[in-house]
Amino acid sequence: MFSPGHFFDYSDWEHKELFVGLEQVWEVLPKIKPYLQSQLHPNLEGIFFKAPFLTQMVVLFEGRVLEKGFSIIPGDATKGECRVVYGKQKLEGAIILYGGVTLIGKDIYIGQGTVIETGAYIQGPAFIGQQTEVRQGAYIRGGCLVGDHCVVGHVTEMKNSIMLNGAKAGHFAYIGDSILGKDCNLGAGTKLANLKIVKNTIKVKGGNKIYDTGLRKFGAILGDATVTGCNSVTNPGTLLGPKCIVGPNATVKPGYYPPKSVIR
Repeated sequence: MFSPGHFFDYSDWEHKELFVGLEQVWEVLPKIKPYLQSQLHPNLEGIFFKAPFLTQMVVLFEGRVLEKGFSIIPGDATKGECRVVYGKQKLEGAIILYGGVTLIGKDIYIGQGTVIETGAYIQGPAFIGQQTEVRQGAYIRGGCLVGDHCVVGHVTEMKNSIMLNGAKAGHFAYIGDSILGKDCNLGAGTKLANLKIVKNTIKVKGGNKIYDTGLRKFGAILGDATVTGCNSVTNPGTLLGPKCIVGPNATVKPGYYPPKSVIR
């Protein structure tokens, strides 16, 4: 009933092996960090001869680290509109890291065309896909897998979580021990709470059966194209099928909601 395929179309996803063989979708959460540690191929070695705090903007292009001589044409990185020009050459797929970025640990991968803005803090292991924006003040705490064309927004915190391609959390969100499906969008201030006040494991009701996830920390599963309104909150152990809508200021009780549910 709660298999990954019930929530996501991951057939063409680069990391689909994470979901293979799972009976329940939440079983992937303890696998994220080990998967990253075994499969990650870091690509930031060229800037780690400096301190982890970048004091100036750098551009990574085809294994080179550029510190000067380039110009930036601003635009939406998720649409491939942000450009780097070096001399007369347009550097297609260049990675931009603004001054003021902090990188903790060398087990970090950043995809082509991605922009990491000032004040972002990224702790490994972390995989960030292509043409993604990690905006000012974002806090990626480790064990995070962010797909292509995603947004980890301004002052958004993310921990032990997955964003499939096209997922966006643009402003002031908390994503803890959660999964956002393809093209999900979190309204400003959305919080995916992951820890119950009482000290026991998180249980999920499906039909007439109660499933003990065995997890002390488990936020929310958002199926493909699910959206949340501003300042909404999901309780630990919330599962939303594809194309659900959560209204502004709504508090979502734990449990399963079928596809196209509307929660106000």
